[in-house]
Amino acid sequence: MTLVAEKKREHRPPAGVPARASRHPLRAEFRRGFAPWAGLALLLTLAVALAASSAQWQGGWAETRERLHTTAQLLGVPLALAAGCWQGGRERRRRTEELMATAVRGGLARFLAAALPVVCWVVAGYAVAAALAMLATGLYATGDRPDLVAPVTDAVALASGALAGHALGRLLPWRLTAPLLAVAGYVVLGVVAYDSRGPLRHLSPIGYASDTDVPVWWQPPAMTVWTGGLAAAVVLAYAARRRFTALLPLAAATAAGALLVQTGEGLWHTNPAAGRQVCDTSTTPQICVNGRYEELLPQVTDALSGLTGRLDGVQNLPVRFTDLPGEPGPDEAHLPMITPLGWSVVRGRLTDPQQFAWEAGQALYGRIECDEAVGPRVAAVDDAVVHYLAPSPAERRFDELAAEGDAAARAELRDRLDARARLKAMGDEERRAWLSEYFASAGTCDPSEVPAL
Repeated sequence: MTLVAEKKREHRPPAGVPARASRHPLRAEFRRGFAPWAGLALLLTLAVALAASSAQWQGGWAETRERLHTTAQLLGVPLALAAGCWQGGRERRRRTEELMATAVRGGLARFLAAALPVVCWVVAGYAVAAALAMLATGLYATGDRPDLVAPVTDAVALASGALAGHALGRLLPWRLTAPLLAVAGYVVLGVVAYDSRGPLRHLSPIGYASDTDVPVWWQPPAMTVWTGGLAAAVVLAYAARRRFTALLPLAAATAAGALLVQTGEGLWHTNPAAGRQVCDTSTTPQICVNGRYEELLPQVTDALSGLTGRLDGVQNLPVRFTDLPGEPGPDEAHLPMITPLGWSVVRGRLTDPQQFAWEAGQALYGRIECDEAVGPRVAAVDDAVVHYLAPSPAERRFDELAAEGDAAARAELRDRLDARARLKAMGDEERRAWLSEYFASAGTCDPSEVPAL
């Protein structure tokens, strides 16, 4: 007894030194090995893909949600499948499968101990990418609000992909299984998601890909049950001691999938903010922008200030510029397109205010579709009005090309220049009266109704 007591005293820490806490066996898996690299690979993949197209989503919350969701599902899920599959085949590659089978813990516990580090790191990589994307948009946000439900649904889909891939990696522990699974996942997700007619597209975790649509409130939970239930069923069928327990998550996934397919197009509806407008009523015409981009209104008003200032006192004008889907009303004109982002608007700023104003001026007379039918006289009058209100940035270049053209092109150029000069030479009252008569003929293709200039 004395010898045993002496050995115990030898292993005790010195007085005043705390005893060393025992480390959890999963700590090494989380800190080292393949799992952290899988999370980093997912983060870099999403970050590079999002950065390459940042002009098309940065500044718009709906665009950010759509691009982050599509990128995470189309690129992230195949990568999660491959990462889980590679981790799942680790024991067979190391030839430690028989040794691990002798462990005291059950098969499900051993499965989760090996799979959870990859699952958690994959979700962490996505969370960082999502946070960075939202921060990048928050710096230039132009209205609307962030969607925090879609990232949760994406995270569940990524975790489900890693779990399912881990099970497949244990069943088929070949080195080529992981890359082949990633390619297969990418192809299947892409085909199902972009099949505009097949009912199975509603089962794809990519789901919606429109920045004007939002899912009904129960669609994200149903999609979560669908993807998570399938992954749980695969895991239980492979590793659980009582494999019939896989029937419960499988039944839940089947019910959720049936609900998604049966609902079909009813899974999405138009974003309420997309049907709302914010207007500046101090101008004529009034200037309205879509509620999703309400913070762009000061920029748009400033870009059109020259045009609206020259229309002061003119009659027969549209009541407002509208920024809603569909055709404008009888007393309305379309505001130049703000969307898709990356053209007129990049990172919350108008890229070319002068071009934007010129497009607004063209929308006022509404004869773009019948310019050829009304003849060169009306075309010259329309050109003179737009030149007076908001000349095109490329106008000088077009005039130079016409001057170098044939006799007909040079004659048309002379007519346009003469019409511009006559309109500019009018007195203020005379010009307002003539413009009032001109805008009374807006939209008509009958040359006789357009006043001479």
